[in-house]
Amino acid sequence: MVLPPTSPRFSLRAAPVLFSLAALAGCVSTPGPQVAGTGRCSDATLGWAVGQTADEATLKRLSSESGAGLVNPIGPTTAVKHDTRSDRLRVYIDAQNQITAARCE
Repeated sequence: MVLPPTSPRFSLRAAPVLFSLAALAGCVSTPGPQVAGTGRCSDATLGWAVGQTADEATLKRLSSESGAGLVNPIGPTTAVKHDTRSDRLRVYIDAQNQITAARCE
């Protein structure tokens, strides 16, 4: 089978398009955040978490105790929109991976 010759101009144009499609395919297959809990966040009893290491076990405990449907860890360089959701717990974490606050926002 003989394929027609391709021009270098076409292959240069096609490369970014193919790369973009491959990158988007990876994004589409990635699952979104897992929403669990009752969906109504309460941070009244979460003061114990301040000063704790922000590891998976601590974040899971915060999730179950708050009843939040979504736990959102916020690092020291994370940009945050100031919108409010009744089902979201934001866990603020410093550069040493220590929790500085846990608030329903």
